[in-house]
Amino acid sequence: MRKLILLLLATYAIMANPLPQSIHTTVKAIRGNSVELATTVPKGLSGIVLHNYGNGLVAITHSVVSKGDGRAELLPYKSILHPNIPTVKTKVNENDRVIFGSFYDNVLLIAPTAKSYSEISKKFKKTWIHPDAYALAFMKEEKSAISLDSLQRFARANQIGLVLLTSKNYLLILDPISKQFIGQEPLEIGVQNPMKPFFSRFEQMNISDFGWSDIKLKDYYKAIEELK
Repeated sequence: MRKLILLLLATYAIMANPLPQSIHTTVKAIRGNSVELATTVPKGLSGIVLHNYGNGLVAITHSVVSKGDGRAELLPYKSILHPNIPTVKTKVNENDRVIFGSFYDNVLLIAPTAKSYSEISKKFKKTWIHPDAYALAFMKEEKSAISLDSLQRFARANQIGLVLLTSKNYLLILDPISKQFIGQEPLEIGVQNPMKPFFSRFEQMNISDFGWSDIKLKDYYKAIEELK
């Protein structure tokens, strides 16, 4: 009976939290700009490599993106860039720790309306980065639609691990660092009049102040479909 209850609880936890979780592993071997991992990690997940220098000193040396089949590509770590902070030049070593999904608790949700944003964000216990912050970056870039490049830049600058994008029928799960969709969940929200380019609290803002006067914003759902 006790085993049955534990199994039911574990099943409920999986169903209640379909978003990807962090995965811890180590470097098994180095092959140029890629590494072999001690465990298999789903393709498209991004993470970090940590090197232990001893005496309690540990530092992030690289970013990684899983290629599947126990392999990962090494990339420079760009989440913290500052002219007064020295760049870590340590090479990857065997047995270095690797954490995929290291920032997956920090999530940006892109939704078509305030109501849909509220309903979806209540479903998951995450640290939500409000789309107002992304809207400011979006306006500064003077874009007409969301792009994977702009989401990646914003994610790196704000240590965001996941972006959730609301389509008509699915909640799309994007790893913005790898720019790959790593999952989707069925979703029915029935929104008839989505905001352009996405929900934020700047709907009454005079867009000409930001150079948008000659920019035609793309329909929300069309822009989301073109990201796939």
